[in-house]
Amino acid sequence: MESISIIEWCLEHLNYWTITLLMTIESSFIPFPSEIVVPPAAYHAAATGELNMILIILFATVGGCLGASINYFLALWLGKPILYKFAESRMGHMLLLSKEKIQMAEAYFNEHGAVSTFVGRLITVIRQFISIPAGLAKMNFAKFIGFTALGAGIWNVILALLGYILEKFVPEDQLISTVKHYSHEIGFGILAVIACAVIIYFLRRNTRK
Repeated sequence: MESISIIEWCLEHLNYWTITLLMTIESSFIPFPSEIVVPPAAYHAAATGELNMILIILFATVGGCLGASINYFLALWLGKPILYKFAESRMGHMLLLSKEKIQMAEAYFNEHGAVSTFVGRLITVIRQFISIPAGLAKMNFAKFIGFTALGAGIWNVILALLGYILEKFVPEDQLISTVKHYSHEIGFGILAVIACAVIIYFLRRNTRK
C-alpha cells in the first residue's frame, strides 16, 4: 500500500524528477500504463507553461531506459532457471510477473532479433518485459540501450503530443481515457508501418540477389 501511495503522490505532483521515477517504475517489474504519466505532464505544460515539452520527453525516456536496464541486468545475472522460478513465486506475482509473460517476451525477442528491443517498446505488455530476454540473450548493452532509447523516445513523443494537443479539446478528467483510445490506434499504426518497411527491405534485398 505504501508503494501505491508514493505513485499516487508522484502522479499528483508531476515534475521532471517524478516523471523519471514513474517511468523507471513503468519500465521495470512494476508496470503501469505510461499513458497516465507523460500525457498529463504534457497537458499541464500546455495549460500552464510550467514544464517544457522537450524535457518531459527527455526525462521520460531516461526513466524508461533506467527501468529497462533493471530488467536487463536482473535477467543477465539471475539466468533463465532462477528468473522463471522467481516469476512463479509469490513475490513475482506481487510484482505482476508470470512465466507466461516472460515466455511471450522471449518468443518475440527470438523471432524478431535484436531490433525487437526497439519494436517491443511500441507494443503494450511486451513493452515492459522485452528487456528480460535481451538480458537472457546477453545482448550488447550499448546496442540494447540504443534501441531502447529510440523506441521509448518515439513512444514518449507520441504520448506527449497527444497530451499537448488534447489540452485544447478535452477536459482534464477525460484525458486518460481519450489518450488510451488514441494511443492504441497509433501503436497499431506504427507497427503496420514498421511491418511494411521490413517487407519492402527484404523484397528489395531478394530482388538484388
